[in-house]
Amino acid sequence: MKELFRNRLFVRLFLASFASQLGTTVGNMAFAFYLLDRFAAQPGYASLAELMYSLPTLFVFFLVGVVADRYDRQRIAANSAWIRLGLTAILFGSIWLGVLPLIFAVLFLRSAVAKFYAPAETALLQGILHKEQYISASGLNQMLFGVFMLFGVGIGAIAYTMIGIYGAVAIDAFGFLTAGCLLQTCSFPKGVRSPGKGEAQPDERIARSGLSLSRMVADFREGLHYIRQRPLLMALIAGFFLFGFLNGGFAILPMFTMKYKLAPDEYKTFSSLFALFLGAGLFLGSGIAPTIVKRWKPHGTILAALLLSGILMTVLGFVDQPWVYLGLVFGLGFLIAPLNVAIGGWIPSLVDPSMMGRVTAWNDPVLMLGQSITLGLVTLLYPGTLSLLALYLALAGLMLTAFLLFAFTLPRLSRQAEAAAEAPSTVMADPSSLSSTIVD
Repeated sequence: MKELFRNRLFVRLFLASFASQLGTTVGNMAFAFYLLDRFAAQPGYASLAELMYSLPTLFVFFLVGVVADRYDRQRIAANSAWIRLGLTAILFGSIWLGVLPLIFAVLFLRSAVAKFYAPAETALLQGILHKEQYISASGLNQMLFGVFMLFGVGIGAIAYTMIGIYGAVAIDAFGFLTAGCLLQTCSFPKGVRSPGKGEAQPDERIARSGLSLSRMVADFREGLHYIRQRPLLMALIAGFFLFGFLNGGFAILPMFTMKYKLAPDEYKTFSSLFALFLGAGLFLGSGIAPTIVKRWKPHGTILAALLLSGILMTVLGFVDQPWVYLGLVFGLGFLIAPLNVAIGGWIPSLVDPSMMGRVTAWNDPVLMLGQSITLGLVTLLYPGTLSLLALYLALAGLMLTAFLLFAFTLPRLSRQAEAAAEAPSTVMADPSSLSSTIVD
């Protein structure tokens, strides 16, 4: 872990990721409070806002990986921050005008631009880390996520309560400004920024020939072909679809649970406490996750975490005391952290660096498809058709489905991958050798 922080490029990239997440989390949560306050009888607006954060993936997923593999990755990450800074300024004006369609449109565009950040950042990280550092870096990413769960929603609630929605949007802008400045001043080697294969650098080739539709389609299909040739990688990415349902449910259900069931008069406080307890669980779980993954192996960690998380999710649907709910949420966060670290540390060994963008470009659309379906169903069916209990039981069922899917595939595929890794290099000859990373 100490070696990671001796790497100045890693430190800057880590801080840029922190600032970028700050520029997203605080304003998004404050905006959810804003909608629930102004439109208390229409909770669908809050679900719709969450949908604007996930739906853009389905429109740009075929571009982000190709762009990350073809253009200068440092510029992509930096420009993602700068463009979101400009859109945040427009969002500020849209909220002041009070035009909801315009607000949702800006949220959609801002989220779409953000999707280009992750593949580029992932590729930059891979280029400056050793293979044995992937698990530690994945644990740090989870700890960073835990920090935002601890403080992001709370800061959003405080900003909204103390200085209003405009103050929260200003915090967003500060985060994007900081991320852009950090990324702009990094000095990555050219081979890390835009790796080539003995030919003109990718960004130079495209500057001359342009990024045509046929090239994008060919690169995107190449990424799919690469995944399909590797059953273990395909199984892990398929699991992201089921995880998307979980993400979609937890994006909005805890807030609905507090406002409409457990603590109607103090839902802002308890929604912040939800984030605090979940974030504390993620933070502590991330601290010991690398040790657990090394001892139990990734597939054992994933299976145990999924089974126990599905059981806890079922219990959450029946809880009628907010503090009991928060205690269970802490346990859920503690279980989810090793799950994410196991996947985030395993996939790097399965993907060639030159295919990084095209492979990781499939993670988000698969994840966000599940998340968008969940948010769309919640928007349409709650509270008229489905109750909160039904939603929790559905999520628990999906987690147990993921457990069964992985139980029948991961142990066998893991043994096959280990056998292939131990085989002579001549047997492993393949257009793409194995190695890469993932964004959680």
